[in-house]
Amino acid sequence: MLKKYIYISFGFIFVGLAFLGIFLPGIPTTPLILLAAWFFSRSSEKLEKWLKNHKTFGPLIMNWEKYKGINRKSKIIAICLIIPTFAFSIYSISTVQIKIFLGLFCISLCSYLITRPEPPISSN
Repeated sequence: MLKKYIYISFGFIFVGLAFLGIFLPGIPTTPLILLAAWFFSRSSEKLEKWLKNHKTFGPLIMNWEKYKGINRKSKIIAICLIIPTFAFSIYSISTVQIKIFLGLFCISLCSYLITRPEPPISSN
């Protein structure tokens, strides 16, 4: 019973962070919503259904569950926010090793997004 409430709490935390991610660059909306969906799926059928039917977040979850994919618009927005965020971080830091790590991480993250399949147009 305690596990259920802990999972529900984590679900709401991740929904809140994902909501912030819509407006704040550097906070990844899609992975946070997928985490929230995972926690809700293991704790509350009602909350899972609410999230899957949500106007903004529902399509992200359904595309991931059905196609393991991310639609093109989400990819473009994510990459357009990731690159300037990492560029600013790289510019602001003086340690060369951290700059290299951040650059490689940025490239890896963008590559991962680009290589995810795109769901059929009708599901966007």
